[in-house]
Formats: sequence, structure tokens, C-alpha cells
Amino acid sequence: MKSICFYFEVHQPYRLKWFWPDEHTGFERYFDNKTNREIFEKISRKCYLPANRTMLELVDEYDGKFKISFSVTGTLLSQCEKWDKDVLETFRQMAETGCVEFLEETNYHSLAGLFDDREEFREQIREHRENMKALIGVEPQVFRNTELIYNNSLASTVKDMGYKAILTEGTEHLLGNRSPNYVYRAKDSNIKVLLRNYKLSDDIGYRFTARWWPEYPLTADKWANWASLTPGDTLNIFMDYETFGEHQWEETGIFKFLKALPGEVLDRKLAFHTPSEVISRYDPVEEIDVGDFSTISWADTERDTSAWLGNDMQRRCFEDVKMLGPYVRRTNDIELIRTWKHLLTSDHFYYMCTKNLGDGDVHSYFSIHSSPFDAAINYMAILMDFKSMVFRKLDAMDAEAHE
Repeated sequence: MKSICFYFEVHQPYRLKWFWPDEHTGFERYFDNKTNREIFEKISRKCYLPANRTMLELVDEYDGKFKISFSVTGTLLSQCEKWDKDVLETFRQMAETGCVEFLEETNYHSLAGLFDDREEFREQIREHRENMKALIGVEPQVFRNTELIYNNSLASTVKDMGYKAILTEGTEHLLGNRSPNYVYRAKDSNIKVLLRNYKLSDDIGYRFTARWWPEYPLTADKWANWASLTPGDTLNIFMDYETFGEHQWEETGIFKFLKALPGEVLDRKLAFHTPSEVISRYDPVEEIDVGDFSTISWADTERDTSAWLGNDMQRRCFEDVKMLGPYVRRTNDIELIRTWKHLLTSDHFYYMCTKNLGDGDVHSYFSIHSSPFDAAINYMAILMDFKSMVFRKLDAMDAEAHE
């Protein structure tokens, strides 16, 4: 029986404020709590609460045959704690059903996995693990990196940390003529790899309301029929959770589609399984090798790291914040370290992207900046101010040590 493996990424960043030095000295000096709360509460109302309640109803209606998986970033978890604990409670309820698996990732949805030194990457994973246990009551066994960023070295690091599998994009860069609809193993580490079927995923996530699409409108029976006719062991359907109610508004019929989908899938003798169930059911068919100097992701048409590091502005900001890390750690200042970790969140670099057409529209979604150039200028202004705070702290520590 072929598996349908649904995975949803649940994330909102702490967005930066338009920076001008003020009396604040900590996190609120740089991050816009008012805007972040407004955005979170809007998405909670439109997506998180209604979608979570729908998922719980479907698990109950289909007596455990409907199964899904999530990864919830640490930034989103902290926003739930501060601004809507009902969202957190519905995630806990899903965990208790036994039909919902929660995955691991970096706590800050960061680009730390692209550092040469992997210690920050490991530390953020450990932070996320602690948050998931404390707030959701689970200990994840499967890993997904920020935006499905993946290479051989990352897979090896994740395997060394004890995870059973890792998720990434089923791009042709990686597969060639092979199908994403099987379990694979990573070169060198042999960790199991689940690959996103981006066509069937994007049919829901991006094309659901696309009137230019020849298959519009998408219905549950149409999608389930495509799935039943697609060869392979497992169809890994990965997407942003905000698909339900935010990217695709309730008025589009997305919730009606979601409610109808399990019945249509099960009627076609397909089965829902979580990532852990998939890797226990199917053996890897082949090894996949990204290459020593290649990295893939699920972002944009290129499926690489160009969404965050594709222009000089992005690369300059990334290198500067990365090089600041050792100095931040030397301060032993919890607030400075916390701020630095949040400055690594991938969204800040995503808003600086200068790509055109459809990809550019995606990059501007939820950005407070009027252009990618404004986003880069603002980030660099914040980083320069933050750097001065870090070195003032170190100077004070050195002066105290020599007294």
C-alpha cells in the first residue's frame, strides 16, 4: 500500500523594526514586537487555530487512519507562549493522538547549517529539542533543516546527533531521472532521506487558487486520483502550514478541500503515514549524493541557497553576522547571545532577495520592507549597532579583569 506522508512547516520569525537607536538595550532594540504580535495573531486566527482544530477533527473522524507531521520553529513556539496559548494547546492535543509526529529543526529557523563550524547548528538543534519536550511533550526522531537546506555534510551531522531520517527537496539537481517517491540513504552517513514531491505539494500549496492553471479548480478527488496513479512507495507532500487559511484564504475553499481529502485518499487504497512510519516500512532504494560543495533547498525555482545568499547584499550580511558569533559568545551575555541567534533567522536574508517575477513576490510576503535594498540597509544598520554593543561589553569585561 502506497503511503501519503504529509508534513507541514509552522514558522513565523521575529521581524526587525525600522532601526533608529533608542533607549532599549536588549531584544526590543531591534525587533518589532508590535508588528510581530499583529502578524502572529492574524495568522493564528486565520490559519493556526482553525487548521489545528480541523486536523484534530480529521484524526478523530478517521479513527487514526489520518496521520500528519509538523515541525514548529522555536520562534513560533515562543510567540504562542506569549500571545496565544490556545495554539500551543492544540499542538499538544495533536501530539497526544499518536497520529501526529513532530520533527526537529534549528530553534531559530536559521542559516546556522551553512556555517563551516557546525557547533552553532548543533546547539540550536539541542535548544529546539528542549523546547519541543517542554512545550509539546515530544522528543523528535526525524530532522528537517531550515527550508529543507541539505548537503552530504549536514546529513552526516544530523545522523551523528542520533536522528533516524532527514527531509529535503526532491529536486532534479539531486535525483536526475530518479523518482522522489522512495526512501533513499545519504552518501557517507547512510541516514535515511525523505524527498519532497514538489509537483503534488505545490499543486496544493501554490496552484490551488491559480486560475491560469489548466487543472483549476483543484478538488480533493482530483488530487487523490493523481496520487493513486503516481508510481512509488511514498508520496512526501511537504508545505508551509500557512497554506491553510493564510496563503490560501478560507474563501478559496481550502478548508473544504482539506476536510474532503482524507476520505478520497483512503477510498483509493492509499494510506497516511508519518515520516517515522515511512522509514520503518520501506528500505532505501539507492544512495543520494549532493556533492561536497553543493547544497539544495526547497526555495524558489533554483532549489539552492540563492534565496538567502544569491546577491552581494545577502552574502555581506551573512558573513558579517557569522564572523560576529565568537565575540558574542565571549560576552556570556544571555540577551546579546539571544539577539544574535535571532539575527541568524533565514527570513531576514530572504527579504533581501532581488529575484524577479513569481519568486520575488514570495520573498516580499510578510516583509515590513518596501524593497530588498531597504531590508539589507536596515539589517546592516542593526548589525553595526549590535556589533558596537558587543565590543563595548567585551571592553568593559577586559577593563574589569585588569583592575
